[in-house]
Amino acid sequence: MTNASQDVWITGIGLVSSLGEGTEAHWQAMATGDVHPAKAEMERFKPFPVLPMVPLELDRQIPRRADQRQMETWQRLGTYAAGLALEDAGLAGDLDRLAHMDMIVAAGGGERDLEVDGQILAGLESAPAPEAFLNEHLANDLRPTLFLAQLSNLLAGNISIVHKVTGSSRTFMGEELAGISAVEVAARRIRAGQGNLFIVGAAYNAERKDMLLSLALGHTLWKGELEPVWARAAASPEGGMITGSVGAFLVLESRAHAEARGRTAYAKLGPVLSGRSRRKPGDAAAVARGQIEAIRPSIGKAPVAVLSGANGMTAATLEERALLEQLGAEGIIGPVRASQSLIGSSIEAVFPAQIALAGLAIAKKGFYLPFDPTGFEQAATEAPSQILATSWGFWRGEGMALVEAID
Repeated sequence: MTNASQDVWITGIGLVSSLGEGTEAHWQAMATGDVHPAKAEMERFKPFPVLPMVPLELDRQIPRRADQRQMETWQRLGTYAAGLALEDAGLAGDLDRLAHMDMIVAAGGGERDLEVDGQILAGLESAPAPEAFLNEHLANDLRPTLFLAQLSNLLAGNISIVHKVTGSSRTFMGEELAGISAVEVAARRIRAGQGNLFIVGAAYNAERKDMLLSLALGHTLWKGELEPVWARAAASPEGGMITGSVGAFLVLESRAHAEARGRTAYAKLGPVLSGRSRRKPGDAAAVARGQIEAIRPSIGKAPVAVLSGANGMTAATLEERALLEQLGAEGIIGPVRASQSLIGSSIEAVFPAQIALAGLAIAKKGFYLPFDPTGFEQAATEAPSQILATSWGFWRGEGMALVEAID
């Protein structure tokens, strides 16, 4: 029997993306009126569309200009979103609680010196010995401080410095799976009584030419006009992602801790599961089916709504769609929404953003509007009390979590 006092509550959400800043901006854009994606950057990274971050007044969450200057863009974005989450949870400036708050961050590597990278790539074409040329110029041309700036745990360090979160700190790397694991570990520790207050999340700067180059070389990016994920997957043999800048942080805490400080919550975070397959046909669906079966005892009688993390890459997206259609026919799931149609693919930040959007919908007692020309996303007939948030990584990593109303 579970201890209700150690239920995991979502008490704070910090969310910024191309749709705007904060929960209300995202709710207005995705759930009321005419749903639409944010204005994409179509020229600067042509042929790849990118959903850029909305302008932020950094001083609001990162007051010292010196702190802002020493951070890279993705660190500013994450530190800003973390500040929003702490403020939303009523913890900003509460030094006693912040001193005991644990932190788990999902992060990629830092940003590179694009000028030097460009010179090296250009020189490789005519170099008589490309391997030797590459080693020599990487060793001699890059400034030593660049390697320090690339440390993935600098985001956690900056959150500690700026917001005074000084409990334990962990940073996970590994694309979408890192974001899943960050949420999973925090939830498990709360349930096990190994902590009662966590800040968890990630940030991704989609306007990085080095990341776009890396993703393009892997044939993972969509070329052309904006299309929702299901349409992209059906349009070509490869489909593709449209990346979006996102900062997503959550305050997770035990029910007992939240009630003791007089806080309500957006929603309860139920089972969180992660997995990893080799991505042969059917592999990812088999992992996800196993996760569904593990979560099923927690699902009520009504079909559960789904917030899908499908990214538009044909093989994985169509495989997830087929599984969801099967689960729908079995009466397990109800309406489906693909969030990346509207905010883009944000790699490490995908899953924290999924949990944030699911918690927001539960708190609002509503669901997001369909945005899908293929007809897969159907209108919701009633507000869901449970939402299943999924994430299938662009390469590897499959996970899901159940977010539900507090009883």
